[in-house]
Amino acid sequence: MSSDISHRVKPDSLVTLHYRVALQDDTELMSTFAATPATLQLGNGELAPTLESCLDGLVVGERHVFILEPEQAFGAHNPQLLHRLARSALPADIAPELHGLIEFVSPDGHQYAGLVRELEAGGVLMDFNHPLAGKSIRFEVEVIGIL
Repeated sequence: MSSDISHRVKPDSLVTLHYRVALQDDTELMSTFAATPATLQLGNGELAPTLESCLDGLVVGERHVFILEPEQAFGAHNPQLLHRLARSALPADIAPELHGLIEFVSPDGHQYAGLVRELEAGGVLMDFNHPLAGKSIRFEVEVIGIL
């Protein structure tokens, strides 16, 4: 293993790696360790920026586990991102389901999703926080190659 600076992960590296994302209690959310490793271009949104920052400076062959508190990972849960919406405010072709995701398009054309937290006769309670907001994350990574 070389620790030469040219063989270290940089913010714009093309990296092949195995990674695992779990809750702090080790409930697995996703993993590549039992499958084909991922090749990701850092800096273009293929991996959450908070997770990408953990990779900076690692060298090929290194395996690390990072425990990220909510503020370091996907942020604290923000109660201001909970909104009650009338069913008439939902996309016409959507039948809301409890814990289902609904995609919306803002006036400027950006897409965003919300999670249905409650169903009511006349509407829904939508949560526009990231699904992992407020949760501590365990991020395990093994760098296989830097291209």
